[in-house]
Amino acid sequence: MNTHIVKASVCVPRLKCADPDYNARQIINMVKAQKDTALTVFPELSVSAYTCADLFFSAVLLKGVQKALRTIADETADCPLTLVVGAPLKKDSLLYNCAVVISGGKILGAVPKAFIPAYGEFYEARWFASGRGIESETIRITGEEVPFGSSLLFEDQNSGAVLGLEICEDLWVAEKPSSLLCLGGANLIANLSASDEVIGKQEFRRNMVIMRAAACYCGYLYVSAGMDESSTDLVFSGHAMIA
Repeated sequence: MNTHIVKASVCVPRLKCADPDYNARQIINMVKAQKDTALTVFPELSVSAYTCADLFFSAVLLKGVQKALRTIADETADCPLTLVVGAPLKKDSLLYNCAVVISGGKILGAVPKAFIPAYGEFYEARWFASGRGIESETIRITGEEVPFGSSLLFEDQNSGAVLGLEICEDLWVAEKPSSLLCLGGANLIANLSASDEVIGKQEFRRNMVIMRAAACYCGYLYVSAGMDESSTDLVFSGHAMIA
């Protein structure tokens, strides 16, 4: 039966930088504690941690991320929900910062970050390619080809919720992906983020999320990297919101 109601949660796990096995266990534990929700969203690059820097170039790390994604899928297969985690994924020699959707033990698809920040304290362009304009492609995750593209939508058959995905910077640009996603049918947007803290930024983010939910006439789920990511010259607070 279509209820038109969906219960969702945003979760900030404890993470260790470049330790996908540990991070996967934290994610799995939090998912199992959220069994009464239909949708659970984790921060940007939550499987590897966001602050890996040049370790993103490590084949060992990327292999560990693949293994961790398989573990998360397998160990949450009996949980009646959809979860979204962040992970670095390689395709055709390029590395992408992705949101990975998992449900019922299956990896349903991956959405690459469209806008890659390369200013101020952010230098993601050193590691990641933009996923802007990628449509109707596939990517190999844990040995299986799954949908890969910036405009993927995911539908919950029980509630009728249609989920679209943004990643951090995608919310801060003029041409926000959520606009086209909602025009395409999304009524929920999830944003996996790693937004650092400076004075006044948290209230600014809060206003942005509220206005984006209003402008797109949708529910907006936002979750940012937690305090464990405060390992370099940036501070993270685990800012989490549902508007």
